[in-house]
Amino acid sequence: MSDLTGSDLPTLPVTFRPGRTRAVLLTAGVAIFAVISAVAMLLEQLGPGERLSFILTGALIFWVLAQIARVRVVADDAGVTVVNIAGRRRLAWAEILRVNLRPGDPWVFLDLSDGTSLPALGIQPGIDKRQAIADARSLRVLAEARSVRDPETPPEQDQG
Repeated sequence: MSDLTGSDLPTLPVTFRPGRTRAVLLTAGVAIFAVISAVAMLLEQLGPGERLSFILTGALIFWVLAQIARVRVVADDAGVTVVNIAGRRRLAWAEILRVNLRPGDPWVFLDLSDGTSLPALGIQPGIDKRQAIADARSLRVLAEARSVRDPETPPEQDQG
C-alpha cells in the first residue's frame, strides 16, 4: 500500500521527468556540439564541406541527446501521456492496471488492460533514485484513484 493519501495526490496536470538526467544530457549535448564546432573552425586544413560535416555531426549528437532528454509522463484528468524516446502514447486511466518500479528496473513499467506492459522512461531511478520512487508512488496512487474498476473486484493489494 502507498503512504500517499488522497490529500497528498499531486494536482493535475502533473509532469514526471528525470530532471537531473535531463540536465546532464542537455549540458553534455551543448558541450559536445560546442567542442566539435570549435574543432571544426580551428583546424585550418579542413575545407568548408568538412567543417560543415563536423558541425552537422555535433548537431546530430545534440539532437540525439535532446531526444533522450525529452522523455516524460504527463498525467491529467483524462489519463496519462507517455513520451518515450521514439514515440508517444496516450492512455486512459482505466487502461492502467498497475504502475511498477521494482528494484533493478531501469524505469517504470505500466501494466495495461490489453495484457501488455509499457515502459515509461519519464520515471527512472538513474541519477535520482529517491525522486523516481516518489514519482512512481504518486503515479501509482493517481492510477488507483482514477481507474474505473468493477465494483465486484477488490483492488489489488501490494504484498510487502
